[in-house]
Amino acid sequence: MLQYQSQAVAKPYFIAAIALFAGQVLFGLILGLQYVVGDFLFPAIPFNVARMVHTNLLIVWLLFGFMGAAYYLVPEEAERELHSPVLALIVFWVFLIAGALTVLGYLLVPYSSLARLTQNELFPTMGREFLEQPTITKIGIVVVALAFLYNVGMTVLKGRKTVINVILLIGLAGLAVMFLFAFYNPNNLVLDKYFWWWVVHLWVEGVWELILGSILAFVLIKVTGVDREVIEKWLYVIIGAALITGIVGTGHHYYWIGTPDYWQWLGSAFSALEPIPFFMMTLFAFNMVNRRRRDHPNKAATLWALGTAVMGFLGAGVWGFMHTLAPINYYTHGTQITAAHGHMAFYGAYAMIVLTIISYAMPHLRGQGTAAGERQQVMEMWAFWLMTVAMVFITLFLTAAGVLQVWLQRVSEVPQPFIAVQQQIGLFYWMREVAGVVFLIGLIVYIASYFVRGDEAVTTAQPARV
Repeated sequence: MLQYQSQAVAKPYFIAAIALFAGQVLFGLILGLQYVVGDFLFPAIPFNVARMVHTNLLIVWLLFGFMGAAYYLVPEEAERELHSPVLALIVFWVFLIAGALTVLGYLLVPYSSLARLTQNELFPTMGREFLEQPTITKIGIVVVALAFLYNVGMTVLKGRKTVINVILLIGLAGLAVMFLFAFYNPNNLVLDKYFWWWVVHLWVEGVWELILGSILAFVLIKVTGVDREVIEKWLYVIIGAALITGIVGTGHHYYWIGTPDYWQWLGSAFSALEPIPFFMMTLFAFNMVNRRRRDHPNKAATLWALGTAVMGFLGAGVWGFMHTLAPINYYTHGTQITAAHGHMAFYGAYAMIVLTIISYAMPHLRGQGTAAGERQQVMEMWAFWLMTVAMVFITLFLTAAGVLQVWLQRVSEVPQPFIAVQQQIGLFYWMREVAGVVFLIGLIVYIASYFVRGDEAVTTAQPARV
């Protein structure tokens, strides 16, 4: 049973997140096939359109997941009902409809025509990677963010203030503030890229890490029974390290865009330290589970929590460090090594934390009690391993393709043209596509687990075995 009835508004956010996640994976498979079959679905869905949809769906479904997580955990942390459940549902439908119309615009209208239809010339913001949304959509996102922050903020202000809900609120507010730089579109390309990273980098390697840490801490408190004070002390240290390294580490994007030379040193030094908070997060998660005072019946949620820590460290930490130093990044930037890092980092750090909170919260939201039945959990854990192992192989295949690409295209004494190199690394693209199909199968199993019936849900946690 739900502790607070207003937590129920999280359910549609979680359902929308999973549906959009499925759409993102489908377009990822389309993109992967277009790498080796260049005219696949052309001209209906050109490569540039498929890529826009793939990356925009990634951002939108994660935002739905973060908002659902906030609506679920903030009432419990604040020990009061959500300020306005009605406003939360209105914001949900506004965001969902706006997102759907934007994606349909990408698919049905040429991008230049979409810019004219949405009067982009009045306030030009379109045309930049990840920020392709029409200006009217960006304004809608700001309105949604303000309404969401008001709702969550008033709940926290009127209720109990904990480390978890305060850090979550700071992260969500930072997310909204950093997005405002999406409206700044100067004519100077260096200046444009300089501030473009204030959205992209300071989201994923800055304020999103606060959201990740707070959600992970909330779930670990619930599934382990470890004292809140212990978990909160870990959270302080992790978030401090993440902010210090992430903010200055933005400089690793400034190496070769016309900025002063000191960014090569600052960016290299601080971005090399960015794996530390993710390694600390891994130690944190396993330490808390090992010190658990109860055996929580939701084994799937515990598995997702531990997986988030490990995969986040590997993707954002290890694979990020592999090519973050300036002398290495000079050769690797924009190659498939970047894609390898991006895929594992987004899945490990952010997709998995959203799936963690969904796994923990859904049994409560569906009236199943503390945990779903054994069959559903078994299916969900199979989905975990299928998706996670598939993502590891996607990352390895892209890494191999990237290493070969760097050598043939940028390092060898006789560098080869881009297209010639792409043809030579096609085998790795095919292997990546096969791994992507396995990932899709895992996602299908995950979705199917919610339709499993036949055994009783577990409603109580047992003391941990000594």
